[in-house]
This record gives sequence, C-alpha cells and structure tokens, in this order.
Amino acid sequence: MSWNIVVVVSDTLRTAYLSPYGNDWVHTPNLQRFAEEGVRFTNAHPECLPTIPTRRTLHTGRRVYPFSSYNPVPWDNVYTPGWQPMSSDEPAIAESLVRNGYHTGFFADVPHYFVPGMNFTRGFRQWQFVRGQAEDRYRGGAHADPSQVARYRGNPERVKSHIVNVQPEREEENWPTARLFRAAIEFVEHNHENTPFYLYVDGFTPHETWEAPIHYYDLYGSREDREPICLNLPYGSLKDEELENRIPSVKANYAGLVTLVDTWFGRLVDTIDLLGLRDNTLIIFLSDHGTNFAENPDKATGKPANFMYPGTMDIPLLVRHPSGVNAGTTCDEFVYTLDVPATVMAASEVEPAGEIQGQNLLPLVEGKSGFTSREYLTCRYVNSVWYKDTKSWYFSSVDLNNGKRLFDLEADPTCQNDITDQGADRIALAHERILADAGGHLPHYKRQGRTDALGRPQFAEE
Repeated sequence: MSWNIVVVVSDTLRTAYLSPYGNDWVHTPNLQRFAEEGVRFTNAHPECLPTIPTRRTLHTGRRVYPFSSYNPVPWDNVYTPGWQPMSSDEPAIAESLVRNGYHTGFFADVPHYFVPGMNFTRGFRQWQFVRGQAEDRYRGGAHADPSQVARYRGNPERVKSHIVNVQPEREEENWPTARLFRAAIEFVEHNHENTPFYLYVDGFTPHETWEAPIHYYDLYGSREDREPICLNLPYGSLKDEELENRIPSVKANYAGLVTLVDTWFGRLVDTIDLLGLRDNTLIIFLSDHGTNFAENPDKATGKPANFMYPGTMDIPLLVRHPSGVNAGTTCDEFVYTLDVPATVMAASEVEPAGEIQGQNLLPLVEGKSGFTSREYLTCRYVNSVWYKDTKSWYFSSVDLNNGKRLFDLEADPTCQNDITDQGADRIALAHERILADAGGHLPHYKRQGRTDALGRPQFAEE
C-alpha cells in the first residue's frame, strides 16, 4: 500500500528563527522534535519567488524559472512577473494522485489563492480556503474601530483590513492559523481509514501582517514597547529612524507568529501519530521564502526582489520518513522547492501525467543512491536573479549588469561583505549558469502606463 503524504508550507518562515536551525530564543519545540524525528536540509532554497510562482512549482512539479511568459489575471492585487495561475496544459500533481486512488485534500489561508482566475484547487477532492488573513478581501475595512486603528503605524487601509479580518483580540483558536490547522486535522480524522491520502496544507503565517496573539508576543517583547504596532516593514533599504526603532517590536511579533505555527503544526503531527498513521505517512515541512530585518549590508527589510539575501533565500525543509530512517540527521545537498513535488510523486509510486522536473529527495533521506548532486542553484524573483554554489552567493538584475552583489560563502557565510569588485571570474561563472538554466534568455518585463479592458496592468518584455 502506498504511503499517506502530508506537505505543510509556512509562508515567510525564516530558518534563522527556528531552533532546528540554531536559534536559541524562539520557542519552536514541535519543529525541534519533528527535526529530531526526520532529516533536516541545510541548503534548501526556492527555485523562483515569491508566493504564487512558488506555488506553481509546488503544485505542478515543473520549474517556473525563468518566467518565459507572463499572463496575469484580472482582479489580482499583485502584478509581477511569474505571478499567474498554473498553465491549463500543465497537469497538477494532485490530478495524477487522485486518478490513481489517492484521496486528496487542500487547505490554505493564503489570500493570493482566492483571487478570481487562480486554479490551484485542481485535483483535490476536498479543499477549503480559510478566510481572514491580513488583506484578504473578506471583511469591510470601513467597519474598523478608529480607536484600534490608532494603535498601529502604516498604511491605514492595510491596518483596517488587518483589524477586521484577523480580529486580533480573539482567542487563539479563532485566528486563521488555528482554523487552518483544525481543518487539516479534521481531514486526517475523517480520512485516516480512507487511505492513501495526500494532504497539502498552505499557511500564510508568519507572513505579514505581523501581529501575534498577545500571549505569544509576551514571550519575546514587553507590552510597553509593543505599540505602535508595525504590521509590515518596507521592501527595500531601511532609511526611516522611527521604523528602525520599531524593529525589536516587529521581531517580537514575528517570533510570536513563528511559535503560533509551531504550536498548530505540532497538533497536526500529534493527530497523525495518535491515529496510528506514523508508520505509513511521509510528512514534509517547508517554507517558500523568509524575510529580512535589516541585518544585511543594504539594511534591507521585508523581501525586496533586488536584495536576495539569506533572510529571503534560506528556507527550512524537514522530512520525516514513515520508517524513521536517519532520524535527527542533516543533509547538506543543494535542494529546491522543486524537489518537493518530485518527492511526493516518488513516494506515491504514481506515474505523473506531466513532466516532473525536480529530484526525489527520498534517496537522501534514506541514505541511498539516486540523487544527483547539484553544483549550483538559481532563482528568479521579479526582475532579479540569484545564484549559489559552494563558494559564492550572487544576485543581480536579470540584465546581469545592475544591482550586482557577490559574497564569499567560505569566508562570509552570512553574506556581510560584498566582494563584487574582486570577483570577476566568479560572476562570469554565475552569469553563464544563470543563462544556461534560463535557456539562454532572461526576459525583462517592464510595467507599462496602461491597463487592458479588464483592468490588468500591462507589461512588455524589453
């Protein structure tokens, strides 16, 4: 009998805020235990960014880099290269699984999935969108209490949406993260004898907006310093002294949200184990990307595309094998988000309907041959590209001329000292490999000063 397979994605979760990756002040006991029961990947990175491009990867198993086309949908709230639905002629991995006997479930509170025209529910017999995260088009911001708005700093419309959607005064069990995992837990409870099943859980937390339930915030910050609450930081180099002074409060809220994810992920894993499914369920936990809190040479905050530092590009990837093989070990191979759907298909023993372009991670988990080591990784984010090999960390504009940053990973693993002026050979190699992965061409998309008849911004390739 094929394994049950569970994939859990936590949006904007930094490896640097997890105890399995060396953090000693953020409370993540469930992820720590999960890492001790599985294999921790230390060189995991996205193959494309941000949210929706990465979901295209995770749902299809096909590489989205280098964004060779761009076809946005109307009524979206993000317009950036690569941000579009799965192509209608690309089979989703859930479609292959459901046709071959798997019961499939998809639970998400990521608002970008909810946009008209997105098609990520393909192949799922059960699916549920859990409403109320951040700027989800859910409740009317005009209803926000003005006295509550005054507690925040930032865009008033974003603040109002957060207040009416998240309703942060509510008990933890009513927050979107808790409701998301409760829905996933119910799926397991209802289907634990209806196996095999594939469960895909996609959580928006700890993505902005950054306000944690107060009892989680209290673990990391003082209430006297909490307000005004900054729900997000600008995507770019921080030049605002007032905002810089708010970073400790922001980080305390972010850490609180990380612990919130840890709590509810732990409850999902506990449910799987208590129902006797541990020995036949593969569980994969990962993030799409991280974020920055000005701890890099450009003092970048958020996840600006032109500053692809480790805060953005390092992602957690933890895999627990049904047999518990190699529990508590690490793997230093270069791996992608692209490898997760490849692993799902291999674990299911189902022949995919479409091409799977990643690599199966099970040989690495099981300590067997079958994984081809990579010499390097590449990624595209809007009109920027990133490259990493064992010695170099590099990013620039897709024109490969502007915004160049190069770091020596052997001497400077946290990427603090730019050596662009001394690294011509390294940069030349990075450019060669970036272009090779792109098929020789990296399209640059420029937003035009017009929209189409449906209100979509127009982009042209330069």
